[in-house]
Amino acid sequence: MKKNYYETLEVNKTASKDEIKKAFRKLAHKYHPDKGGGNEAKFKEASEAYSVLSDDKKRSEYDTYGRVSDGGGFGGNAGQGFEGFDFSNFGGDFGEGMSFDLGDIFGDFFGGGRQRQKKGRDISVDIELDFKESIFGAEKKIILNKTSVCDHCKGSGGEVGTNFTTCSTCNGNGVVRETRRSFMGAFSTTKTCSTCRGKGKVPKEKCKKCNGEGITFGQQEIKVQIPSGIENGEMLKLSGYGEAETGGIPGDLYVKIHVRKHPKIVKEGHNLIMNLDVKLSDALLGAEYDVEILDGNLKVKIPEGVGFGEMLRLKGKGVPVGASHRGDLFLKIKINIPKRLSKEAKKTIEELRSEGL
Repeated sequence: MKKNYYETLEVNKTASKDEIKKAFRKLAHKYHPDKGGGNEAKFKEASEAYSVLSDDKKRSEYDTYGRVSDGGGFGGNAGQGFEGFDFSNFGGDFGEGMSFDLGDIFGDFFGGGRQRQKKGRDISVDIELDFKESIFGAEKKIILNKTSVCDHCKGSGGEVGTNFTTCSTCNGNGVVRETRRSFMGAFSTTKTCSTCRGKGKVPKEKCKKCNGEGITFGQQEIKVQIPSGIENGEMLKLSGYGEAETGGIPGDLYVKIHVRKHPKIVKEGHNLIMNLDVKLSDALLGAEYDVEILDGNLKVKIPEGVGFGEMLRLKGKGVPVGASHRGDLFLKIKINIPKRLSKEAKKTIEELRSEGL
């Protein structure tokens, strides 16, 4: 069956090299056989497709004839060249004559190619706000049980005042290089030094509090600033407030917001809409009402003859936008129709009816 490399990578025929690389990176992460739920067959197909479409000469030949003279893939025949190969050792240096650069693509999970700084685990928490807090913003305190940078040694791993010496394992480089041979040639990988954890130096005396790890586990109180006008379900990201990582950088903290509903007020963009119950007589003759809003009390004039569902606009009483502007508050009129009328009231309404009102 004729192979469609574009369909394999899920890209259009006009896709750029960068788009092709991104598509392959995504599929490689998804199907790599060393990962849980991986699929070796699909991984091979994606790798073969990328080896052709990432090469200008091969891609041109494939677009013209629907195939390439060497069959694409690695080592000649399509789909061959992967059997028995340990992809976990893929590095950035390839054997003689190999021009296919996988170093930066597989570097994310093979440990080869570029050496990336380790990052701690991200954390996700939920915070519940009342409606008023979501409108005007608030400061919330949360307690997390997590790893943090040691406050005694400040993450160095060394006792206060101790000297540091060059790591003998990596000679101060922070990384060690391993070279392995396969039928495809020599492959080199670069890994973080396990002795100094990438720092290149080791303390003569380890920190007594963290035993040289540079991190400790315990409770940490974090203040979260909630911005005004935040929506229910919105996520805040606090960079560097996740789990600490020895020899690396902390992860991030994600805060998911849950807003409790208000019994009378709803938010629409920067504006607020509030139901206001008005007596029938006040709707007909007009009146002044004391209205309790989110940030105080207001006297609101009900115009004579106001209709059911009509909106009264109160400028600048809505959601804060920046430091000097606010949206508006709209009062939606709900006219209360009495279920029972006195004889006098009925008589009055009959007179109004007779006048065509």
